[in-house]
Amino acid sequence: MKIKMNVSDGLSRILIAIGMIAIAVVFINAPSAHAAMLTRELEVGSSGADVSALQTFLAQDRALYPQGLVTGYFGTLTKGAVINFQLRNEIPTVGRVGPMTMAVINQQMATGLFAGVGTTYTAPPSNGMDTAAAVISNVTFSTGSTNATINWNTNESAQGLVYYSSSPLPLSENMGAVSIGGTAVRSDVLYHTTHNVSLQGLNPNTLYYYLVYTTDQFGNVSVTWPSTFRTTN
Repeated sequence: MKIKMNVSDGLSRILIAIGMIAIAVVFINAPSAHAAMLTRELEVGSSGADVSALQTFLAQDRALYPQGLVTGYFGTLTKGAVINFQLRNEIPTVGRVGPMTMAVINQQMATGLFAGVGTTYTAPPSNGMDTAAAVISNVTFSTGSTNATINWNTNESAQGLVYYSSSPLPLSENMGAVSIGGTAVRSDVLYHTTHNVSLQGLNPNTLYYYLVYTTDQFGNVSVTWPSTFRTTN
């Protein structure tokens, strides 16, 4: 038996099929509800926003990362924290974030929970104190020929400094702090959520490297990865 189908029926079926494919694509490509996810392997010497995300995750539990530094640089302290995480999760303690460690970290980032061996729990604060470093955001700058102004916000009250230099800033982790080269200028000794630092005596038409360094009232340190600005002529 032959089934007759007119052109309009065929077109309708094609459009329905295309629509179903489009809906499937939307769901496949829909962004995850959890923005923090590692997408590359990390080790000593790595730097960037994904290292900051890793450090922020590990710093939630001071048993893993007692220094709690969020610097955007994978140094020896971060390596130690990764080893602690690997020990807890029965992963080979290589001190770097390889495929196996990345998978476990991403799973725990997605759920918002730390998983111990046979245990799932949310990491408690240390001694009831704030253990999270201030989150630095909205960093902007304006420049003149011999000056520059750096502005930023933090999600909690903190003291702020700006380190700057006409050459790349050396950056290394230390116990409970970060060592940074260059010249430091403090906003003031008070704690704020809105920060402003003025840099004076700069050279005209010169590229400068700078970063923002904050300390909250509990001594938690947060540092941005170095950026650059150029003074005007």
